[in-house]
Amino acid sequence: MIRQSIEDITKACGGKMIQRGLEEWVKGISTDSRSIEKNSLFIPLIGERFDGHDFLETAVKNGVSAILYEKGKNIVRETFKDIYIIEVENTLAALQDISKYYRNLFDIPIVAITGSTGKTSTKDMVSSVLSSKYNVLKNIGNLNNHIGLPLTLFNLDTHHEMAVLEMGMSGFGEILKLTEIARPTLAVITNIGLAHIEHLGSRENIMKAKMEIANDLDSDDYLILNGDNDLLKTLKFQKSNYKKIFFGLEPTNDIYPKNLINLREEGFTFDINIDGKDCSFRIKQPGIHNVYNALVAIGIGRQNKIEVEAIAKSLLNYTPSKMRMEVIEHQHIKIINDAYNASPDSMEAALSVLVNMKGDRKIAVLGDMFEMGEFSEKGHRIVGACAVDKTDILITVGKHAKWIAEEAVSQGFKKQVYITTTNQEAIEILNNIIKNNDVILVKGSRGMAMEEIVDRLQERS
Repeated sequence: MIRQSIEDITKACGGKMIQRGLEEWVKGISTDSRSIEKNSLFIPLIGERFDGHDFLETAVKNGVSAILYEKGKNIVRETFKDIYIIEVENTLAALQDISKYYRNLFDIPIVAITGSTGKTSTKDMVSSVLSSKYNVLKNIGNLNNHIGLPLTLFNLDTHHEMAVLEMGMSGFGEILKLTEIARPTLAVITNIGLAHIEHLGSRENIMKAKMEIANDLDSDDYLILNGDNDLLKTLKFQKSNYKKIFFGLEPTNDIYPKNLINLREEGFTFDINIDGKDCSFRIKQPGIHNVYNALVAIGIGRQNKIEVEAIAKSLLNYTPSKMRMEVIEHQHIKIINDAYNASPDSMEAALSVLVNMKGDRKIAVLGDMFEMGEFSEKGHRIVGACAVDKTDILITVGKHAKWIAEEAVSQGFKKQVYITTTNQEAIEILNNIIKNNDVILVKGSRGMAMEEIVDRLQERS
């Protein structure tokens, strides 16, 4: 972060200076009193379980230059001598306002990515391509919400030439707020699926919420859309005040692959026509969804004048984040660790990867999918139907995932099925049935913490 004057920060968030301190500048901004650096600004957020105001003294002991506090909170000023104290109406809103102010100090392109699935993988692949030519800032992990994205922007520095930001949401207005803060110049919607349908009620509403990402785009900016998606393709002939690029497997799209060859667990090769010439690409990640991610990365790379050879090299060398289709070989078995999160769409994609892996028996360990609301049973049953011809052994974990098993059996799955309620139960079953050359997929929603199963499998000797 470029150091900022406390006066400017106070103006940016509409705060009231209650006390002046010794150090007039801050070198960083944090909401975590434990890891905050010296001469930073501490912003105490109020959550469901914690109130950051309870940790003001810890932040001061760690050497902050200034603290914010929310109007109505009682603080003893004598406890905070020699530091700036700024009063605000709402500390979360102040965090977002300061982040918006800070982003506006940089005249750089910003890529924003959203979608029901594939946000993080697409962000990482796009960042890999852009980093071949530019200094790029991206979200760490999935810091993609109303807190994580503003904090990410504070990492912008003078050496950054671009930023790639993932934007998540669960309801209307959330992406709109993030776009107001980040002001993207290029936006991507990977797909419209069923994630967050509990809050939005329909896929049409999910698309409406995702489309908020285009709210700040102007006539020189681009919105990149999945043209194979049944809802997004309807936007092809709608007028807009920005430019649109469509990607997908169908040749009706602006960016599409030719001569696509599935190398199973070793990825894909394909050609794309660029400037009248067929150019070859290879990705090492299995799963057709990764081809979609690569198409986005290629399109954005070319939009930013990166040579084809550099794009191809970046895609070839790309490594996915942990717990996202992470293939682990251990003690004569293969584990597909896709435990970070799950929705019906991503479950189906993962099962398609599993069936194409080299190995003897294909074991799917599938957990609950959250935020499905009234659609929960139907969504889990969709996955169960998909699992019938893609697994040899099916293990479900959680009270909702039982519907996966029930549907698989009702659809004619006559192989081994185990219904469990905890990760520990699933681990015990796996320990009893695993054989050499098995391939095991582990996937569930974040709240299921199914990486516990992966960790235990890796402890086997």
